[in-house]
Amino acid sequence: MKNKQMKVLFYGAGVIGSLYAARLQESGQDVSILARGQRLVDIREHGIVLDDGATGQRTTTRVTAVERLAPEDAYDLVAVTMPRNKVPAVLPVLAANQQTPNVLFMNQNIVGPDEMINALGRERVLLGFPGAGGMREGHVVRYIVTSRREQATTIGELDGRTTSRLKQIADALEGAGFPAEICPNMDAWLKTHTAEILPTAGAFYMTGCDRHRLARTREGMVLMLRGIREGYKVLRELGVPITPSNHKIFNWLPEPILVFIMRRMLVGEMTELKVGHASAARGEMKQIADEFRALARKTSVPTPAMERLYPYIDQAV
Repeated sequence: MKNKQMKVLFYGAGVIGSLYAARLQESGQDVSILARGQRLVDIREHGIVLDDGATGQRTTTRVTAVERLAPEDAYDLVAVTMPRNKVPAVLPVLAANQQTPNVLFMNQNIVGPDEMINALGRERVLLGFPGAGGMREGHVVRYIVTSRREQATTIGELDGRTTSRLKQIADALEGAGFPAEICPNMDAWLKTHTAEILPTAGAFYMTGCDRHRLARTREGMVLMLRGIREGYKVLRELGVPITPSNHKIFNWLPEPILVFIMRRMLVGEMTELKVGHASAARGEMKQIADEFRALARKTSVPTPAMERLYPYIDQAV
């Protein structure tokens, strides 16, 4: 990818796709967004309307909205911002489009990139994860962009190299106001993140998606932290390094101190926007919980905390 304006398609018009599409368009990139149903109608009628959770500022950005990705459509980059459980259905569409050399998957993933590689070819696949969160209220997206220290938008090549295309994507993200980092082991990063988010979501569901209630519920807090530690043990036995390494704090800090820290985070003013999507993401959480259980069964690691939380993730149970 040469150092020029990029033509980008965001495949998915939820909170993340809408936020990144609007801000990259405002920064000078040539952006389209793929949407369907009422969301397509809303974007075409109102544009992408964003409410900044930190400042209260509202912006409206006009972005080209499309209904499909045709085989002949040519983009420099397609960023897939759909939930993990929706990705398999879009792989044939992405595979049929040979005009786009770079496909960035920005979603949860604990099983690795093989499915995407088999569909698209290794050279086209990039992995990433957003450094933002939020929720949609009608046609308005309320959002928060997380700091570099907390969690930058993180991207990586499958082989860990820092390539020119990664640098250009990172520069475009930074230009749009998203702190961006290139990770040399994005697969491990995503697995670590899933090991953390799954027990957090389970405890969140356990307390009725009420973060204040969770902060007051010792059992939920303890199960969440023990579930994270179990996930780390599973990853270590599978030879996956905890990434980034500073997340190892979950292993060595005493449980009471971690409970105190996590309680403070849960009641923070911006936390609602950071975790608010979880209540609408139960299908995705169920899929990655099943994928995590399958990985755990390949090890000798017991996961009693995660098993206690699993029924709250699986609505059928």
